Amino acid sequence: MSKNSSRQAGRHFLQIPGPTPVPDRVLRAMDTPVIDHRGPEFAKLARRALDGIKTIFKTANPVIIYTATGTGAWEGALVNTLSAGDRVLMVETGQFASLWKKMAEKLGLKPEFIETDWRVGADPKLIEAKLREDKAKEIKAVCVLQNETSTGCWSDIAAVRKAIDAAGHPALLMVDTISSLASTDYRHDEWGVDVAIGGAQKGLMLPPGMSFNAISDKALAANKTSNLPKSFFAWDEMLAMNKVGFFPYTPGTQMLHGLVEGIDMLHEEGLDNVFARHDRLAEATRRAVKHWGLDIICRDPKAYSSTITAILMPDGHDGDAFRARALEHFNISYGASFGRFAGKMFRIGHLGDTNDGTIIGALAITEMTLGLAGVPHKKGGVQAAMDYMASVHGGGARQAAE
Repeated sequence: MSKNSSRQAGRHFLQIPGPTPVPDRVLRAMDTPVIDHRGPEFAKLARRALDGIKTIFKTANPVIIYTATGTGAWEGALVNTLSAGDRVLMVETGQFASLWKKMAEKLGLKPEFIETDWRVGADPKLIEAKLREDKAKEIKAVCVLQNETSTGCWSDIAAVRKAIDAAGHPALLMVDTISSLASTDYRHDEWGVDVAIGGAQKGLMLPPGMSFNAISDKALAANKTSNLPKSFFAWDEMLAMNKVGFFPYTPGTQMLHGLVEGIDMLHEEGLDNVFARHDRLAEATRRAVKHWGLDIICRDPKAYSSTITAILMPDGHDGDAFRARALEHFNISYGASFGRFAGKMFRIGHLGDTNDGTIIGALAITEMTLGLAGVPHKKGGVQAAMDYMASVHGGGARQAAE
């Protein structure tokens, strides 16, 4: 690309694991005049959003909608249920689990970290063992990410719930669904989650700036005795105002328009079809990576993420330099590296409003960049991904018949 070039033709390949590309339908839904957030028209919009988001979390209970990023919803989950000095059990699945722990410390909580090498999901057996050791039942919450965005490791939340129950422990279960909600299956009520944290900028296909707390009856009971300071994130005022279709402060009105449209789109496709699409795109990506001879950060196939694949660079090759080269030549953005894998990996996001063709294009760019960067690899990873996708869509059966 010429150094004097100021424009790159075509759409940018945004292959980070969120924010994801915003569909045209959502953009058009948001492109409306601002309405009175204390008027009857807004109350109808708010009700559609508040009722609709329950169907995505699969809960009959309230879901709080914050005008904040997912980090705000983390804080909402902690301050509304816990008190100063409370012990919380957390799992070091990666960068974002570590940031959640840091927040807990800043809020005056006492997190206990189950350490890992960042290459696995949360181990229910270790969680159960830690809870069994807590004879005095001092641990007040177990905090787990369903999908660790920094490493592409998924955790089995249903199994974590069973582990807590097997230990006979009363701790609340809090789950970060930010990079999994509306992309992989999540069942708030069925799995007995007490507080779920969600964000709008990934599977829900919105810009950043909206987040959620799905809450259980047990979490609502804990809220009555929690003494951590809360104002903006307080549930009680939100719940009271939400009942009549309003918010205690000015909400993101245009974001609510987009949220309603995004939820409609998900249901038009069908949630099970959405999940199957993400599974397919993730498997195609992994097949390409394995064909290239590169390592996936997540080393447990049972914990492979359906929304993001983190790829370990060979020794002597820098992941951030690779990302910069791909952006310069092919107008693609990959996810950055973090923490113990800083400079050693890059991440391909395959979530949100994306499809087979887009992912094949992204994988083709990746293979070209591997060649440009001199990264040792076996050519043909894109073909491996294409063969897999074709077989899923029935291409393999048709070819055999021919």
